[in-house]
Amino acid sequence: MTISARTALVAASGALSVGLAFAAASRAEAPAAAPRYTADGKMEFPKDYRTWVYLSTGMDMSYSENSGQGPDQHIFDSVFVNRAAYDAFQKTGHWPDKTVMVLEVRKGATKGSINKHGQFQTDRLGAEVHVKDEARFKATGGWAFFGFGDEQPAKMTNPGAGCIRCHEGHAAVDTTFVQFYPMLLPIAKAKNTLSANYLKDEAEGAAVK
Repeated sequence: MTISARTALVAASGALSVGLAFAAASRAEAPAAAPRYTADGKMEFPKDYRTWVYLSTGMDMSYSENSGQGPDQHIFDSVFVNRAAYDAFQKTGHWPDKTVMVLEVRKGATKGSINKHGQFQTDRLGAEVHVKDEARFKATGGWAFFGFGDEQPAKMTNPGAGCIRCHEGHAAVDTTFVQFYPMLLPIAKAKNTLSANYLKDEAEGAAVK
């Protein structure tokens, strides 16, 4: 091998090493999907939630007899969760610390393009984030809600709000409505992590039937 060829080989090897090191550093520095807050305690909107794990979509769901919606108004609720939390749930049937769940609310429509029947999703109306941060929200059992009308940082929802009491009283797992996530409910059943309140609701519903 000539000196010039040897020099070129060394240079190429060095460039490859630098490239691999840079790639490793980039992977190490990639931010994980975790809750972020402003200095005044507001939560920053997780703008990349659409790249997370999709759990389910409900249409015109309401936990009361009166939904408050007109007959021509339709709403889609789609739920996404960060990948690390989803993977942990698969193993344990519980949500780990730093779980972030996003409920995306969108308008439904019938008339559009070639559609003749049924509903499809259109504009986003808002989003609700349900986050588990045990150190920050110790007083509320580690969980908190944040409502977003847009993508500006949002204040924490009052812990006494009716929606939170509903989650605490009827959620299947860890104050989350796993009963509406068809890919996760079987895991919770297998891991025996279903809440006593949820099991009571199911028993009462079965008795009514």
